[in-house]
Amino acid sequence: MSFAQKLEYGKIAEGLIAQWLMARGNSILPVYEIEKSVGKGPQLFSASAEHVAPDMVAFTSNGVMWVEAKHKTVFTWHRNTQHWTTGIDLRHYGDYMHVAKQTKLPVWLMFFHRNEVPSESDKRYGCPSECPTGLFGGDLFTLILKEHHRTLPIDLGRDGYLGHGKSGMVYWAHGDLQQLATKQEVFDSARSQLKAIK
Repeated sequence: MSFAQKLEYGKIAEGLIAQWLMARGNSILPVYEIEKSVGKGPQLFSASAEHVAPDMVAFTSNGVMWVEAKHKTVFTWHRNTQHWTTGIDLRHYGDYMHVAKQTKLPVWLMFFHRNEVPSESDKRYGCPSECPTGLFGGDLFTLILKEHHRTLPIDLGRDGYLGHGKSGMVYWAHGDLQQLATKQEVFDSARSQLKAIK
């Protein structure tokens, strides 16, 4: 999948998660729109540093929070521990911690998983025939205590990096994330928001 395709795929989740949040009476500031024309993600600048910022700011009845929205086709089967897992880029993870500390606002990671059929590679390792779907997440500083595992990048030289990006990945087990909504609830929220706009 090209960078442009990945960007578009990610925007689907950003939109679905934003609509799910709005359907619950929250207001959204979509920070990811700021630099989309140059192909970069949003950034938070301070006098001493700049950090990749989460996708949006949500104004809720409990206060203001950052939300990083991830669109994943399926969970990944971790064969050593027999758990479904999902994760994010390790460098971004560190940046989000800095953003939370700098702004003194909570950062929520939200993962929307839409397919219940496992990947072909996971099937080879004897995973269950169905994987979880829906919207899952948690507050960043709670999730720090629940990390399942990390992977390091495998540098293939001019051919790029194998599987784990340039900085590696951090993963959480499905059971350590809160299920915020079912897949159907997320889709229903998106439909209701579109009707409200019309």
